[in-house]
Amino acid sequence: MEKNVRIAQIGESILRKKATPVTKIDDRKIVDLIETLIDTAINYQGVGIAAPQISQPYRLFIVASRPSDRYPHAPTMQPTAMINPRILDHNLEIEKDWEGCLSIPDVRGLVPRYKEIEVEYTNKEGETKQEILTGFVARIFQHELDHLDGIVFTDRVENEADLYTEAEYRQIINN
Repeated sequence: MEKNVRIAQIGESILRKKATPVTKIDDRKIVDLIETLIDTAINYQGVGIAAPQISQPYRLFIVASRPSDRYPHAPTMQPTAMINPRILDHNLEIEKDWEGCLSIPDVRGLVPRYKEIEVEYTNKEGETKQEILTGFVARIFQHELDHLDGIVFTDRVENEADLYTEAEYRQIINN
């Protein structure tokens, strides 16, 4: 698989389909896909990216939080492949905060998400992991999990007034 691939854009059918579970983690195609997703997230300054966003129909995404021009206050973590991820539990506290998406360029929105979630996924070594994620990383996980179910962040925005252009968003966060 290429190292720098095209990001699927809103309107493309792959972004609205439910992704297929990964059955063989050590399959060369999946191993290569993980590397491509990591490279793509870094190249496009994404804090996460799901396989459907590069037109691959698998239940796999990368969480790669780190400060960038797009997310200046993001915490730093190693890029982590999350295969066949799911939410096991969540707290009841919901927080509305900023999201953007590489598949919906130049749009930002205030999206309600759970502040704390308990998740399960398989890592690239084939180990099942359970973790409690909070704050921004929990938001990334929920955003990327939505991609695997054919949902984009604009579907979660409560009203149109919570949608902004990239320029409006930058002006708000820089003031």
